[in-house]
Amino acid sequence: MGAMGERDVTGDSLEDAASSAGSVALENRDGVAVLRVDGALDLALAPKLRRLAERAGRLRPALLVIDLTGVTFLASAGMAELVRAHRGPAAVAPLRVVATGRITLRPLELTRLVDELAIYPSLSEALAPR
Repeated sequence: MGAMGERDVTGDSLEDAASSAGSVALENRDGVAVLRVDGALDLALAPKLRRLAERAGRLRPALLVIDLTGVTFLASAGMAELVRAHRGPAAVAPLRVVATGRITLRPLELTRLVDELAIYPSLSEALAPR
């Protein structure tokens, strides 16, 4: 991953990481992997989130943050990838999820994933030491 604040859009190609449905970008912030998701986190974008979460895990970050602030729709496939990042085989770092409002937080509440995932209202709070 790049230097602090440097944007590292990874995947097989830039086209693979960004599509009309949305995008996933991987950033390094002082040893913390931040995945920023934009657009509809649905069946089309979920595999891209999985690949980048796995890539971030191979880098052994101290923390993995998935920022859903830019998500316009959160489907069950997207929620499944959050669970996979939290407890799947590539889950090598604690996971924090940034989610607010009816588009992202409400589905996580309805499915009770807020009981399993560490949810934060902002990226700055998710990045704060605990």
